[in-house]
Amino acid sequence: MKKTFDIRNKTILVTGAHGFLGKHLIDDLKEHGAKHLICPTSKEIDFRKLSDVKKAVKGVDGVIHLAAMVGGIGYNRDHPAEMFYNNLMMGVQLIHEAWKAGVEKFVALGTICCYPKFTPVPFQEKNLWDGYPEETNAPYGLSKKMLLVQSESYRAQYDFNSIFLLPVNLYGPGDNFNPESSHVIPALVRRMEAARAKDVDEVVVWGTGRATREFLYVQDAATAIRLATEYYDKSDPINIGAGFEISIKNLTNKIKNIIGYQGKIVWDKTKPDGQPRRMLDTSRAKKEFNFSAVTDFDTGLQNTIQWYEQQYLDK
Repeated sequence: MKKTFDIRNKTILVTGAHGFLGKHLIDDLKEHGAKHLICPTSKEIDFRKLSDVKKAVKGVDGVIHLAAMVGGIGYNRDHPAEMFYNNLMMGVQLIHEAWKAGVEKFVALGTICCYPKFTPVPFQEKNLWDGYPEETNAPYGLSKKMLLVQSESYRAQYDFNSIFLLPVNLYGPGDNFNPESSHVIPALVRRMEAARAKDVDEVVVWGTGRATREFLYVQDAATAIRLATEYYDKSDPINIGAGFEISIKNLTNKIKNIIGYQGKIVWDKTKPDGQPRRMLDTSRAKKEFNFSAVTDFDTGLQNTIQWYEQQYLDK
């Protein structure tokens, strides 16, 4: 493969660099020779503000846009307007101002939530426009999906080198364990650990447990983003995943067994399952920039739980 963007001699703005994925991506970029990384915090640069965006993209060669307002099913359900507005405004303004500033490469991160609610498994990029996203995460998913439209439009009219990646749910050391906004794996880990520590008889989990999800280890995701940044230069969206699915019930039991919780799992069927099934076809990423996930799921879960225990329980 031939590099189209050499990270070793480029100045790259990474939005969301201090978040869960961002920290791992920065480590990966540095490990592979990137020397000029601009990593503002959200206090330093508010990407919803046009003046801040203009300042941030000035003089940079590339932008990797990770910054987003994210959360699990409950958080998405309770903050739909904020999810739509904040994510849309950050992305739309960044792409436009990056083009105006002459940025060479723009990498936009989408989400598996862009896909229609009843997408055939495995999800293929051609299915993106076959229906409406699952209702609880539609405002988030659609705000991100508009960046694909913008990316394709700016490439078509301005020949702007903008690419769009569609990662699945991420997990790993450093994940967000905030009870108000965490995704399913950190939420289950935190609750199981607390139940074990307090010898609680049961843990209540939302939904039926029948829904399936795909999970990508965060370090694998960082590798995929770097490879796409270096080698991919087309308007077609690219799935970034591990190529497997697991039911929420089986996931819950895996986490329960690793932690050693002895109590009962109770399923609250009055709460939503979210999208019925999720699993990506990852063949395009393999073909275009030779990415395949390498982290075994059980190993990734053990690493995640060990990190949580060291950070939150060993102090």
